Amino acid sequence: MSEPKAPTPTQGDTYKGWLFKWTNYIKGYQRRWFVLSNGLLSYYRTQAEMGHTCRGTINLATANIAVEDSCNFVISNGGAQTYHLKASSEVERQRWITALELAKAKAVRMQAESDDSGDDCSTSSSPPAGQGGSNRNSEVQSTLRTLGSKVEDLSTCNDLIAKHGSALQRSLSELEGVRLGGETGDKIRQVTERATLFRITSNAMINACRDFLALAQAHSKRWQKALQAEREQRVRLEETLEQLAKQHNHLERAFRGATVLPASQTSPSRESKGSVSGKGDLSDEDDEIEFFDAMEDVAEFITVPADPKYHKRSGSNISGISSEIGMDDQSLDEQSLASNPESPQPQEVEPVRKRRTRIPDKPNYSLNLWSIMKNCIGKELSKIPMPVNFNEPLSMLQRLSEDLEYSELLDKAAKCQSSLEQLCYVAAFTVSSYSTTVHRTGKPFNPLLGETFELDRLRESGYRSLCEQVSHHPPAAAHHAISERGWTLRQEIALASKFRGKYLSIMPLGSIHCIFEKSNNHYSWKKVTTTVHNIIVGKLWIDQSGEIDVVNHRTGDRCHLKFAPYSYFSRDVARKVTGVVTDKDGKAHFVLSGTWDERMEFSRVMQSSRGGENGTEGKQKTVYQTLRARELWKKNPLPEGAENMYYFSSLALTLNESEEGVAPTDSRWRPDQRLMEEGRWEEANAEKQRLEEKQRSARREREREAARTANSADEGTHQDNYKALWFDRFEDPVTGEVTHIYRGGYWEAKEQGSWDACPDIF
Repeated sequence: MSEPKAPTPTQGDTYKGWLFKWTNYIKGYQRRWFVLSNGLLSYYRTQAEMGHTCRGTINLATANIAVEDSCNFVISNGGAQTYHLKASSEVERQRWITALELAKAKAVRMQAESDDSGDDCSTSSSPPAGQGGSNRNSEVQSTLRTLGSKVEDLSTCNDLIAKHGSALQRSLSELEGVRLGGETGDKIRQVTERATLFRITSNAMINACRDFLALAQAHSKRWQKALQAEREQRVRLEETLEQLAKQHNHLERAFRGATVLPASQTSPSRESKGSVSGKGDLSDEDDEIEFFDAMEDVAEFITVPADPKYHKRSGSNISGISSEIGMDDQSLDEQSLASNPESPQPQEVEPVRKRRTRIPDKPNYSLNLWSIMKNCIGKELSKIPMPVNFNEPLSMLQRLSEDLEYSELLDKAAKCQSSLEQLCYVAAFTVSSYSTTVHRTGKPFNPLLGETFELDRLRESGYRSLCEQVSHHPPAAAHHAISERGWTLRQEIALASKFRGKYLSIMPLGSIHCIFEKSNNHYSWKKVTTTVHNIIVGKLWIDQSGEIDVVNHRTGDRCHLKFAPYSYFSRDVARKVTGVVTDKDGKAHFVLSGTWDERMEFSRVMQSSRGGENGTEGKQKTVYQTLRARELWKKNPLPEGAENMYYFSSLALTLNESEEGVAPTDSRWRPDQRLMEEGRWEEANAEKQRLEEKQRSARREREREAARTANSADEGTHQDNYKALWFDRFEDPVTGEVTHIYRGGYWEAKEQGSWDACPDIF
């Protein structure tokens, strides 16, 4: 089946749907329910408001409709009213534009015909088309009959008035002949004059009613002809559109059939049927009628639908063209990954244990920021003890482990045959790590030096993860995760922050590396800047901004991702992310688009060109012709009641769950964090201060030990000589960076229950 045609509203029909309407620079675009009916476009906040509250209406007869870009359009009636609207997709926008243009044309035509009531319509007088026309014709005839009946009643009343009026005048004339007093004669003459005036007025009323009836009958014929012409024109238009659609599909099939392919790839069955199966042919029609953009609007480039010859082929076609344009777009789907004979099939795994789905609700404790800050004047910022009121009951090590929430993206990447496709999934994984931060305004606990956190999901998801706090000043954590599904992830992240009055910027320092065992592809990237707004006044909210380059060091492939910062003055989608995947020569193969808090999509690039078609001078954008977009990643819904549980995801709820056999330095054993989770915040604050003081004492002892070892030879040697327990500093053989890399031994120590080397930090 082909894509349903865009509704074409007729007089009395309505076209309804959701659109985003620009309100102001504070609120930006807001979702509104729009109704197009009888040449009027009205909108409401919700569908429930349709019965009682209309927020605005614009008459399309005098309106101007302008298209701005792939999803935006403007409706204005000359300045008094202007609606800036945005559809959810280009297809939806085109449906609205079609419906609006048809409704506007009809409204203008009906208005012109109403104004020019003296003109006669020269159309034929054939019977109305369709049952709807018969119903309307009978309705008009019934109205005219009722009107004529009422006028006849008025005419009858006029006759009675004239009859009785004449009798009254005769009687008055007879009275004039009677000799009466002068005063009585004057009275009679006055009555006679008034009766005459009454008769004249009645006659005038009847004549006006007759003129109205004649005019209504004359216009009735003209209106019926005009209505009949509209019906006939609509039927002809629908037939023409249907015929054009059939011709369009026929030409496309003929074009695809005429595409030159190797002789070995052409079979008689394909030539006769156009595809391997009827189902494949139907999906072709869907892809050809719909239009998809890889992204909405990007400063560096724009995208347009690719030529139909690049769209999805049938199964017998794919291998024949793969050498020319690469693997078909269908190969990006999960089904193709699952059908890869070299890839392991998904298996049903039984969890080791049932994980918890709730934690105690967050207490509603009030906090006076000034009561804290007034006692910190003149103190070093890093030495200020912040209460747990600003925290969430997780450590930074656990937050770092949350990057693996969507580890299935790396599982899919490991199955990819193409390094470019693999890069798309790795890029989606980098974006997905920010989805948990959108509502998480609480600060994670700073890990103590030597603190660790393990995340063993070998049975559930096929990976094991270990984090360790390897430095305290500056704070830095090392992370290593290995999956039995063919990938390894490692990173060392240090944080630098800048307080700028109204907001706090957090800049992660360090690189993230992902290595795939089968292909030996080695990817690396860095994190973007996190900004926490309204630190002093207002509601806290978080934004991510900056650019990421995901680089494949083996092939030279690269994905450039751009996280657009939020702006009150931007009409763009909030939290937008766009990207382009290029090979070592800079040729684009995929474009990515989406938001870091919801989903990401990608589209294969078929052709690219520099600048627009108009050839205008100035800054030129790269134009990409792309196939239809496919979903890479979609955020999992938050668990029920997440707003009362620090907006934790399903994975985050399990991170601080007590587990047997973990190291004594594991974050799950941290007492202040556990007390906060249980809602005992005062005790948590006291315990937090105890742990921080214990850590400072341990550091001073290490510095004294370092001084004794160096025999006080140089003041510069009097420093902390802490060495991480599970990670060592190595030079990365690919990137050349010196970083902490897992040296092994943790999981073996866990199996043996041997934790003698672990320091006492809690």
